[in-house]
Amino acid sequence: MAFKKEELIFISTSPDFAVTVPGKKFYHIADGSSWNKFKLLRSFWNAYNIVMKEKPDVIVTTGAAPGLMGLFAGKILGAKTIWIDSIANVEKISLSGRIALWFADRVYTQWPDLASSKVTYAGNVLI
Repeated sequence: MAFKKEELIFISTSPDFAVTVPGKKFYHIADGSSWNKFKLLRSFWNAYNIVMKEKPDVIVTTGAAPGLMGLFAGKILGAKTIWIDSIANVEKISLSGRIALWFADRVYTQWPDLASSKVTYAGNVLI
């Protein structure tokens, strides 16, 4: 496991996922998307408050708009940021991934064909 020796904190838009990480800190944030800007703003505010409280050294996300909000909050507050684009994005990097390219410290794809000078392919998260 890549983060075996690290303290892990999980954030999800689904409170039901807390049972999948027993014994770990877990936070629920609002879901949001480009279709609902108000919810996206709430998602950012939720993420920002969590990052302020927890002060992580590194933030890793596998995507979607709420993950992007967490990454952005972390960047503002000085954390290293890593975006891993979803394996579902076979033909091109997701919109959130393309936005993350502007500020994330590292951006990864799970498809070798999508690698570029700015996007790294290093294998799949789950094999």
